[in-house]
Amino acid sequence: MDQNKFTEKVQEALLEAKDIAIKEGQKAVDVEHLLVALISKNDGFVPMILEHINVEKEKILNDLYARIERMPKEGGEYDTQFYITNRLNTLFIRAEGEARSMGDTFISTEHLFLASLSDFEIGEIYAKYGINRAHVLSAIQSIRGGKKVEDRTPEEKVKVLERYGRDLVKLAKDGKLDPVIGRDEEIRRTIQILSRRTKNNPILIGEAGVGKTAIVEGIAERIVSGDVPETLKDKTIFQLDMGALIAGTKFRGEFEDRLKAVIDELKKSEGQIILFIDEIHTIVGAGATGEGGMDASNMLKPVLARGEIRTIGATTIDEYRKYIEKDAALQRRFQPVLIKEPTVEETIAILRGLKERYEVHHGVRIKDAALVAAAKLSYRYITDRFLPDKAIDLIDEAASLLRMQIDSMPV
Repeated sequence: MDQNKFTEKVQEALLEAKDIAIKEGQKAVDVEHLLVALISKNDGFVPMILEHINVEKEKILNDLYARIERMPKEGGEYDTQFYITNRLNTLFIRAEGEARSMGDTFISTEHLFLASLSDFEIGEIYAKYGINRAHVLSAIQSIRGGKKVEDRTPEEKVKVLERYGRDLVKLAKDGKLDPVIGRDEEIRRTIQILSRRTKNNPILIGEAGVGKTAIVEGIAERIVSGDVPETLKDKTIFQLDMGALIAGTKFRGEFEDRLKAVIDELKKSEGQIILFIDEIHTIVGAGATGEGGMDASNMLKPVLARGEIRTIGATTIDEYRKYIEKDAALQRRFQPVLIKEPTVEETIAILRGLKERYEVHHGVRIKDAALVAAAKLSYRYITDRFLPDKAIDLIDEAASLLRMQIDSMPV
């Protein structure tokens, strides 16, 4: 059993399996311990497989823990001596065979799960939930999308958009986005650019707090209601979290690998997914929050030029001038949409649209006079910020203070 052939997730699962055995007062690390560790890892392949074949992982975990409870206890909680059973060793040998037959270089968590299907004792649990080899293989092919395990972190290259972003259209369907009031002109202009055949990448330029993200959320809500041209119907908008994409990339090339996986998933969707990058200047030159930021923008330029992916960017006026304008090739790929600060009257209309959400959240009644005062006073006295954000903050802060005073004991 060559541990150099294991992916990082397999190595982590083996250590966790040992910890589970020690906590249960057992010296022997068996198949059940390893499967508990594999199924418990939310960012691993095995939970994805179970979700794909509609099996609740909690039920399998309960059955596995029941088997672990019946295993002989040979040591105390602080006894760190342990050994791997012949049964678990056989599982690793089978997993190596599964990896070889699938053309993979490393042994990954899905190979171990496939190998466990041949284990007679675990087979009883799988039979109970209708899990069989054909279903698992089908799920693996669907999740992987034809990709091979060629390095130690294959999980980072599947379902990357779900891992590093959020589906705004799904959130709009679930009613989790705040209503977008007004902004019709900006939304229509952005939709018009997205509907173009080429150069269909709008970039929203405006000061912090004027509602750039709200415009993209407004487009997501229009997609849900069907109030968009045929070219945008049934499309999905994914907001990319650049912080999550960069996090943990210690070595040069890791960030580029993740971004390439994002681009590949977008290309595979054949235009069904529109990418939204807030603070888009972070992918350009010195604006990047990690090594190889320039490479990231250079990776995006060719696919944007060929029209293989559609991207909505958002940035402030200063950042646009500092980073995007200086890169003429990148600037040419995007069509600017200027987002102006709403007037006091428009801000009052926006606050009226949001009022119900804040009343429900804080459990207080907000009068219309309070909304008008918030818009007017924030415009007059808070000069270093922009509407509607500063007016919304005033309402939120005042409602929060009132709720605290209602719930607090008298001093």
